[in-house]
Amino acid sequence: MISILKDILPYISGLYTLPWILVGFVTTILIARVIGREKIDKIMKKIGLILLYFFIPLLVFRVFLDLFETSEIFFVILVLIVIFFMYFIAFVYAKHYADKQGLKNAKRNLYIKTVLTNQGRSSAFIGSAMMAYWPIEAGIVIALVGIALFAIIPYVLAHIHKKESEKNGNTGEIKALPWYLKLYPWYLIIFVISAIIINIKTGITTESLGDLGIFLKFYTAITIPAALYYVGAGIHPRDLKISELKKLFGLDRSDENVEHWTWVRNIFILTVVITPVIFVVIFTPLLLLKIIPSAWFAVIIINAVLPITSTNMFLLPYGIDWKSTAHSITWTTIVCVPIVVVLIFIFTVFF
Repeated sequence: MISILKDILPYISGLYTLPWILVGFVTTILIARVIGREKIDKIMKKIGLILLYFFIPLLVFRVFLDLFETSEIFFVILVLIVIFFMYFIAFVYAKHYADKQGLKNAKRNLYIKTVLTNQGRSSAFIGSAMMAYWPIEAGIVIALVGIALFAIIPYVLAHIHKKESEKNGNTGEIKALPWYLKLYPWYLIIFVISAIIINIKTGITTESLGDLGIFLKFYTAITIPAALYYVGAGIHPRDLKISELKKLFGLDRSDENVEHWTWVRNIFILTVVITPVIFVVIFTPLLLLKIIPSAWFAVIIINAVLPITSTNMFLLPYGIDWKSTAHSITWTTIVCVPIVVVLIFIFTVFF
């Protein structure tokens, strides 16, 4: 049994996992013809939570159990700065374009909240593919992005909502994020801290666990193709139309919902162009001057190119625009995933 697991492991790791996005997309289309898309979306939402709670934390635990060193504390600090800066870019960008479009009051706040939220990247799902090559760095990013997405951003959105409510004479607090998502980032951090303590105090690694370690590797390796299948299943074929692509790039303005596509286009440009370019400009000199290792550079740049995470849909009750968010997730996934595949190949071959 253990020998079979060892033989399978290479085929559920690294770039071998990326085709599972296509598998998830095609399989979901076929199943939807039988049971309907709405039912599949409900099922996939539950599967997403299963992945978040029972697979990704153990994957992170296994990585930190094996590889964490005290020198990585500096990378933790750098990632915290990077995440803050990413959202700062989004906030400044959103305010600028809100003013440029002449948005006022509630609509202005809706736009800013939507753009800010959709700076959140798919680190836990698509980004997990990086763990085959830069496990500790990718693990740190997954853990910290989880905190930003499910703890910091909801707090910011709730704060904006509170100000809106007070302005409108309504002092009610928003309690939109379910308890299990409020709990998640701290739940994830427990696995990180536990792995580090166990390794430092006992020296235990997955290798020293013998057959149990092989099983743990296999179980956690399943996480990556499963997560990518989930991403592929979340792409709606109805959005993959040439007509919608024209609207996205502003080539077709005949649609009455021009404002919607302006919002999607702004979010798309922020995610796919502006943020990655800014980070390339900042971190390339640091790499060339050997101030940061190549692994740090690779993970930070790839994270900046990752598509918008589908879990942003959980934040809809906080008052972000659902249609703009859905279209942004779909189109950034379609565009960014091939770019991520190419970047992983380039960074692993030439660095």
